Amino acid sequence: MKPLIRLSLDIRGAVQGVGFRPFVYRLASTLQLAGWVRNTSEGVFIEVEGTPDRLEHFRESLYAEQPPRAYIQSLEVKTLDPAGYTDFRILPSLPGQKTALILPDIATCPQCLDEIRDARNRRYRYPFTNCTHCGPRYSIIEALPYDRINTTMRRFEMCPRCREEYENPLDRRFHAQPNACPECGPQLEFVDASGRRPAERDDALEAAVTAIQEGQIVALKGLGGFQLLVDARNNDAVERLRTRKRREEKPLALMAPSLELVERICHVSAPERRLLTSPAAPIVLLERNPSSTGSGVATSVAPGNPTLGVMLPYTPLHHLLMDELRFPVVATSGNVSDEPICTDNDESLRRLNGIADAFLLHDRPIARHVDDSVTRVLAEREMLLRRARGYAPLPVRIGRSLPPVLAVGGHLKNTIAVTVERNVFLSQHIGDLETAAARSAFEHVTADLQTMYDVSPTVVVCDLHPGYVSTQYARRIAPSARSVQHHYAHVLSCIAENEIEPKGLGISWDGTGYGLDGTIWGGEFLRIDGEDFSRFAHFRTFPLPGSEKAVREPRRSALGLLYELWGDGLWSRGQEFLKTRFVASEVRVLRRMLERGFQCPRTSSVGRLFDAVASLLGLRQLCSFEGQAAMEVEFQMPSSDSDHSSGNPQPGSFYPFSYSPPTGKQPEPRNSWLVDWGPAIEDLLRDITEGLPVAQIVSKFHRALCEAMVRMAEESGERRVMLSGGCFQNRHLTEEGVRRLRQEGFQVYWHQRVPPNDGGLALGQALAGAFRKDR
Repeated sequence: MKPLIRLSLDIRGAVQGVGFRPFVYRLASTLQLAGWVRNTSEGVFIEVEGTPDRLEHFRESLYAEQPPRAYIQSLEVKTLDPAGYTDFRILPSLPGQKTALILPDIATCPQCLDEIRDARNRRYRYPFTNCTHCGPRYSIIEALPYDRINTTMRRFEMCPRCREEYENPLDRRFHAQPNACPECGPQLEFVDASGRRPAERDDALEAAVTAIQEGQIVALKGLGGFQLLVDARNNDAVERLRTRKRREEKPLALMAPSLELVERICHVSAPERRLLTSPAAPIVLLERNPSSTGSGVATSVAPGNPTLGVMLPYTPLHHLLMDELRFPVVATSGNVSDEPICTDNDESLRRLNGIADAFLLHDRPIARHVDDSVTRVLAEREMLLRRARGYAPLPVRIGRSLPPVLAVGGHLKNTIAVTVERNVFLSQHIGDLETAAARSAFEHVTADLQTMYDVSPTVVVCDLHPGYVSTQYARRIAPSARSVQHHYAHVLSCIAENEIEPKGLGISWDGTGYGLDGTIWGGEFLRIDGEDFSRFAHFRTFPLPGSEKAVREPRRSALGLLYELWGDGLWSRGQEFLKTRFVASEVRVLRRMLERGFQCPRTSSVGRLFDAVASLLGLRQLCSFEGQAAMEVEFQMPSSDSDHSSGNPQPGSFYPFSYSPPTGKQPEPRNSWLVDWGPAIEDLLRDITEGLPVAQIVSKFHRALCEAMVRMAEESGERRVMLSGGCFQNRHLTEEGVRRLRQEGFQVYWHQRVPPNDGGLALGQALAGAFRKDR
């Protein structure tokens, strides 16, 4: 008889709330092994006893056969003397240091979807059906370990049949913490425009369906907060939603009842199809199909935009609703613009009063707000533009152990991060910190993530900009908080996500970031060398008349660009430009500002360069949302540019920049390369005058930027290049930049699971927090 041994296994990762313990129980029972498994605040702990060959099979099967939503991040094994176990059991959870991974909220699985559509099933049409493979996680958990008593479901006492499922290790709902049914779980309630509550349960769902069919705006309490729903075919209803929500032109997301309908409305590639139907079920930016017929999506959903942000139903409630409607609906965040989404019933009735015509409520509390994530496929990879439901708060794994760090992110698209050993836990999208409500949500999330993982930070990290709300908060709670330069944090976030050593050339392009020299950076080439960085190169600066006003008025960026180019000659050479974009009184004021340098900060920003080009081309003079002008330049790119050739760009296919090496001979010595856009803008203006099609001009501009990437990478001598910053949300810029850099032999890294925009800043800040001084 073979001798018995005992293994002690400590498993860290996404192993709670995914059916991992019943999987271990079934595996051990099948192999006739004895021992036990339990949840801890760190992960899952197993002691298992048997013969060496069966234990080896057990270890191999933990990886090979683990549940589909599980993720084993680390597995530590010790061999011990046998303890004499006689059977295998699942033991109660133990508290401890909080390092277990909390799973994001997961879309409805096929088995649960079958049940809610089966009239013979006891969960038929029950909108809160879930199991260990799907359902709410992050939005309901209040503490670790992930047990029902630590979730917002603790108020719902399970009926005998649900209790039996919950306690049966062989059942798919074993320890599914949100487990419930129509007899014992949460229920729906409908509230109409007059405040009456005429319907409950399934009748409430039917009332919401009718309201949407009649063109009403319905506020639906979803997984991580409220959504505003309206018939996407009804232009008047969509315009009414825009007016009430104060969202003038920014695209609105769609929810479609089926993948088949999405494929009629939009072009859907295989990677995009996988994203739409994945457990994360994010919003996916898709190219519209101009030849589609019968979609009927109102022009006001995404005016002037060749793409649509589309998602599929991801909860039983959404599936039931869309099964009834069978047409696409706008499904946008339940808030007024620049405020966090509502999560509480009473709060929604107060804050959304005057926006929504009716409310579809339920009584399952939401522990924290979680927006819908936004993604796009770029260079045949998924790129997150907003990281929230389906992704947060899964960590980014770092190659070194970090001290306890709190990183508070930036001012726009804010997220925060905390570190636990080698994990950086990035919060869900919080948003722009422009309002008191947004600032309150920021502070709540900051406290919540620290409490969740029991983190007492020894280092607090913030942006270098002293005016950011997040920076001021960091200074208030930790006067010695470390400042990290904005674009350096961008590059570090790309380095962290791609799990590479901090060495190479970081290309960080965006709209605004406070520079080390007091100017506004945004067109940066940073040399990264371990814990140090230097500004290897940057774009030529130009003034922004009116400072922050220029962010919303591309015409001001163009004016500053032309003044930098022509000086006082602008007032004679630029008469046509001035007359078509400003009234005479504005020109007088702006001229004085530029000539005196009053409220005209200088910037190297590529984002503002895009804005200036948008104005010069007559595409956009005033913006109603951040990044609008740059988006409209991107939209002008000819579709043929997506089919990249393998050859080098031909002369004349891109605008020329000039390049000046560092010099100490000038009155104000430069210690970095200067990329001068002057020759490019002169040629661009000539092409406008000569009537060259806008698509060709935009193509030449994009290619010029990509050639600048290649030139500076070559001059740097680095072979590794990292791309980060909001400009790299632009598909054409990123894809062509990656292609050209690879063509010239560079290793190129860009973002996938962490946004390239300011939503990724906190990750880079957290990594910088392990360094010894401000950067």
